[in-house]
Amino acid sequence: MGCAWKINPGLGDLPWFLLFYFVTELGSIQNVRCYTYRELRNATEGFSTANKIGEGGFGSVYKGRLKHGKIAAIKVLSAESRQGVKEFLAEIKAMSEIEHENLVKLYGCCVEDNHRILVYNYLENNSLAHTLLDGGHSHSNIQFSWRTRTKICIGVARGLTFLHEEVKPYIVHRDIKASNILLDKDLTAKISDFGLAKLIPDNQTHVSTRVAGTLGYLAPEYAIRGKLTRKADLYSFGVLLLEIVSGRNNTNTRLSVEDQYLLEWV
Repeated sequence: MGCAWKINPGLGDLPWFLLFYFVTELGSIQNVRCYTYRELRNATEGFSTANKIGEGGFGSVYKGRLKHGKIAAIKVLSAESRQGVKEFLAEIKAMSEIEHENLVKLYGCCVEDNHRILVYNYLENNSLAHTLLDGGHSHSNIQFSWRTRTKICIGVARGLTFLHEEVKPYIVHRDIKASNILLDKDLTAKISDFGLAKLIPDNQTHVSTRVAGTLGYLAPEYAIRGKLTRKADLYSFGVLLLEIVSGRNNTNTRLSVEDQYLLEWV
């Protein structure tokens, strides 16, 4: 069964064609549970700042305890989020039918009034950006030995291989970066945030699309021509590997000019 949905005041303000697209697409998505806003508000103790575990341009992520005690990461998209309706649906569609050890697991979503919320499995050790690359400000106790770093690199590679080779139609993530690589209690890497993901049929060599992603991780040929292939993810993965090996962000403006950009420095 797809998510039950009704027109709500917040979404009713959308243009009619976008609203029709939203209703049609969400109703066709299978294997996704619909949570009420009240359920998720209770799970996070009123979206308490004490339960906030992340924040970005899309909104905030909270740790919450669902009914029956399951712990979840609850991603609340802000009204000003860069992730619009299409990106919200893209993330749900990309994650609703797939499951892999190196991908986050989507539990469900909430579409009520003007609220757009995604519910994922909770990962104890946050993101690589938070634990490894934030300059020591995360207070993380993780020891990133070479063995651990190798395990993380291989985990991300396995997740990408699954998206690129085993899923049909295959999925190009378009935003592989340190903040989108989460770590569970065993430091197993999980690829997250599929809001920019594109599904590409086997009979197409590429899709032409507006360029999206994060500066510093964008493949030059994709940024210039707008032709998306799996190679865009591989370039981003290469930048991520350099970050994991060096322990520094791909851009750091606090350094001297010649050392600010990781690729140039390497």
